[in-house]
Amino acid sequence: MAYPNEAAPSGQHPAPLPADSEPTGSGPEAHGPRLASVVVFVHDLDASADFYQELLKMEVTVRTATAALLVGRSGFQVYIRAVGPHAAHPVGHVGAQYVIWTADSPADFQRCERVLRARSDQVDTRHGEGFTVIEGRDPSGLPVLVAYPGPEEAARLEIISRIYV
Repeated sequence: MAYPNEAAPSGQHPAPLPADSEPTGSGPEAHGPRLASVVVFVHDLDASADFYQELLKMEVTVRTATAALLVGRSGFQVYIRAVGPHAAHPVGHVGAQYVIWTADSPADFQRCERVLRARSDQVDTRHGEGFTVIEGRDPSGLPVLVAYPGPEEAARLEIISRIYV
């Protein structure tokens, strides 16, 4: 079984790499591309920008009449694009369905839970093997999931039930 070149946090096991993928060096290119941005289409730009700013602790760096760019401390970006109050979001169609965020700490996870409970009428908590996921809704009704700890600290050994619902 192949593992990434980096050591796992103490007491944890890294997730195995697929059998046909071996690390090919020690530089950043050895790990392949990483996710840098997410684009979210929303009903109300102001409400959504406020929500994601508070939940994800990001700053709005660019804003137009119909879009905003939020940037986090690590440089990760969330583009929010208003598409109107009646635009549909069909679940189960081809394409990305959910983004699962990882809280920085237990205290940050509790903060995210407070934000979701204060701003969402649908909040659910699930426990996996070694991690917890809370799910709420953004102002457009889109699912928002936050997990703790992240996959770097607790390898995912199961597929969460939300993927099948």
